[in-house]
Amino acid sequence: MKRSANTEVLDHIHALMHSLRRQLQEGMREAGEGLGPMEARCLGYFMRNDGATQSDLVQHSGRDKAQIARIVKALHERGLLQSCRDPDDGRSQRVSVTAEGQALQRKMQQLRVRFEKTMVAGLSESDRATLLALLDRLQENVGG
Repeated sequence: MKRSANTEVLDHIHALMHSLRRQLQEGMREAGEGLGPMEARCLGYFMRNDGATQSDLVQHSGRDKAQIARIVKALHERGLLQSCRDPDDGRSQRVSVTAEGQALQRKMQQLRVRFEKTMVAGLSESDRATLLALLDRLQENVGG
């Protein structure tokens, strides 16, 4: 059965994302960190959105509230996240990343940069600019 061009594009995007996840997981495992994919996303979210709440992450991710609560709790127990009561709403907790969590996030960012350099090796500046423009267009097409 012949694959359509659209399926082929999706297959390539999926394969690249799978490779990135695998590289990050292997790198974190080698560093002795053992952070799962959802834990890494959660940590990254709070790095970019300091003082956000678990509810904010639930809304952003579309994940189940109980799943997010378990992940945030696990990251708290590992000393990667900390929370404080929201001064405007005592029922809510504002979450931030600890110094240890920030150091771990920097390691993950280094792994991402290394993966990106490997991925685009051999592409000219013009090729990279074209690739970014095409990816931007794809993202616009799906409302992202």
